[in-house]
Amino acid sequence: MTSNHATVTVAFQAVPGRRADFQPWAWGMLNASAQKPGFPGGGVLVDGEAERHVVYRFASKGTVRAWEDSTAQAQWDVQAADFARQTGHRSMRGPKVWFDSQTATPKTPTPPAKWKLWFVNMRAAFPPVLLFHLIILPYLGSLNPPVRTFPLCLCVTALVTWIPNAGSSISS
Repeated sequence: MTSNHATVTVAFQAVPGRRADFQPWAWGMLNASAQKPGFPGGGVLVDGEAERHVVYRFASKGTVRAWEDSTAQAQWDVQAADFARQTGHRSMRGPKVWFDSQTATPKTPTPPAKWKLWFVNMRAAFPPVLLFHLIILPYLGSLNPPVRTFPLCLCVTALVTWIPNAGSSISS
């Protein structure tokens, strides 16, 4: 392995229902690229429903460019358009490509906007509070406010906590 080899990783997202078409296409494309000068090897990485990756190596950036600019490679791209969409392209030189981390640090999720939190809380709390006031509160009217409020809090928090879909998911 020399230090001028160029390794290219091309990521694809397969169209649902057409995922089975990707692997034969990718290996066919790699076989076609193997016919070009300076091609020592490549492979296909498929991980269930995740992105698919075609990895290929050439002797230099120039031979990679020659393959990527060729009409043969363009024809393979046209074939893939029916069942896969390219989502990334990365090129690195030398043997260090196999040892360097290629994964980005995941982005820390940001909390949702305050108005979204307010909306979700109101959507979850309003119906049980209204029902409590209409159905149960008339029977507790003679009790003092803290004693009347305690069963209201118990019922509303239980409903919001344990009833499925009482709240909703928040997306920012």
